[in-house]
Amino acid sequence: MADLFEKLVEIGKRRGFFWPSYEIYGGVAGFYDWGPLGALLKQRIVEKWRRFFVLSHQEYVVEIETPIIGPSRVYEASGHVEHFTDPIVQCTSCKRMFRADHLIEDALGVSVEGLPVEEMTRIIREKGVRCPVCGGVLGEVRTFNLLFKTQIGPYEGSIGYLRPELAQGIFVAFKRVYEAMRNRIPLGIAQVGRVGRNEISPRQAMIRLREFTIMEMEYFIDPEDPEGSCPFFHRLESERLRILTYEQKRAGGKPEYYKLSEAVDEGVIVHRCLGYWMAVGKKFVESIGVPEANMYFEEKGPEERAHYSTQTFDQMVKVSRWGWVEVAGHSYRGDYDLGRHMRFSGVDLTVFKPHPKPIVVKEKRVIVNKAVIGRALKSEAKKVLQALQSMSQEELMRLVESPEPEVAGVKVPREAFRVEEVERKITGRRFIPHVVEPSFGTDRNVYVALEYAYREKEGRVILAFPRDIAPIQAVVLPLIENDENLVREARRLYEMLVDEGFTVYYDASGSIGRRYARADEIGVPAAFTIDYQTLEDGTVTLRDRDTWRQVRLKMEKAPEALRMFIYKNARLEDLGTPLSEAGGEGV
Repeated sequence: MADLFEKLVEIGKRRGFFWPSYEIYGGVAGFYDWGPLGALLKQRIVEKWRRFFVLSHQEYVVEIETPIIGPSRVYEASGHVEHFTDPIVQCTSCKRMFRADHLIEDALGVSVEGLPVEEMTRIIREKGVRCPVCGGVLGEVRTFNLLFKTQIGPYEGSIGYLRPELAQGIFVAFKRVYEAMRNRIPLGIAQVGRVGRNEISPRQAMIRLREFTIMEMEYFIDPEDPEGSCPFFHRLESERLRILTYEQKRAGGKPEYYKLSEAVDEGVIVHRCLGYWMAVGKKFVESIGVPEANMYFEEKGPEERAHYSTQTFDQMVKVSRWGWVEVAGHSYRGDYDLGRHMRFSGVDLTVFKPHPKPIVVKEKRVIVNKAVIGRALKSEAKKVLQALQSMSQEELMRLVESPEPEVAGVKVPREAFRVEEVERKITGRRFIPHVVEPSFGTDRNVYVALEYAYREKEGRVILAFPRDIAPIQAVVLPLIENDENLVREARRLYEMLVDEGFTVYYDASGSIGRRYARADEIGVPAAFTIDYQTLEDGTVTLRDRDTWRQVRLKMEKAPEALRMFIYKNARLEDLGTPLSEAGGEGV
């Protein structure tokens, strides 16, 4: 008997949701096409993510678009050239390559994620792990960089990389966006786009791809102002989050429920902004069909986190074939990224935050008496003065406090320095913003939405998507396909709905029951049927995909009724006059 994944694969190919890329050439692992319905479903999920993360916070969050290829220097600065690696091992007999940690996990049932390659080699040797294909001896485990490398232009040495994430384009553009948004912090910069990771041995279909779409935001904050950095925290402070901390995981524990405010106050989540966007992420994944009980946040340990992360939670969802899979990552990245790009580019990426009122502070300053140095040091005075000019006040103060002041290898008389107390007005402060990042794998979430939508009812397959992500929003059906009057009115309704911006499917082929079944199988939430009563009084029937119940309403009210049904989740009974139970299935 086929499992759920196999059923989805069959529907995906037959009805145009998804299939392996390059099929006519035998396919390439890690690449999938989204077909006509899959592409629409993906667009709906992206639109919904934008509503949750951008449009609902548009006072603070904006969206940009950056190139998919970046110069080598960007990914050297980000640390990806050095750190973006996975462990790889090769069979000495058949020469096939495997991702070492996955191979060990499959063979021994233990997780070795984050262990040094030497330790993985030792485990393979001691436990006798062999090639899963030919049974041959495995070689030494080594690291493999997952960046797709290319050349920019015709010049050798002009190396570029296909972006493995969207973040670096945002960090490099930060200064421009910050200035365009009138120098305001907090500032969220979102982006949706394609990325590439040269996975060693992609598996799990759409769960692990070599090219895929990410929905990502970098939320820039003042680390000294946690409350001001998250002005909308109150919206979700009572939201329940199911969390498995790293310590609980090591002890073999299970996820526990925390109110968002409790998780932050107890230090389970290091920053309220990180917690807030986790809560938004929970509600987003729930909105595409995943119940709370089938989702939790797993904290990554020091050896599991990415090189840029201070704290990371993977948002996990349960699926039928592979158990718990990650659909999003939520990270506190600190000032790692902007700090690195400042150092590598030489461009100041700090921000200035004014104080509500200027602050007057008293501080000590070191005054250098050049005349004393000139008289005392004569020919060496110039060298000493040049060295003193390049020193900061902190360095000068340490020099004055030393027993025998020495500059550029020359002893300087103490009377050459004078310490004065001065007042200074401070109008604000400069700092490197810290970053909170929610990052969602679009393709994984599309697959999750498909799996959680799948139903079987009375021998029929139904994809019961949440209404606002259904790829086709309505189907228009003339009761009889060869009746000119019915077809004319059906076409009129179809064009009316299309003109209102809906994605609509017209189907006049076969019995009405068969057509309802076809619409159910691709997840169409609303079906409008034009029958002979339509010709008499201008009314049509509206059928609910999930209940198979119907109501009758005026054709002119169909666009508004559909809008309420799709976007406001209105009850069918509130949109028209219910039909009898006998006519409810339209068969």
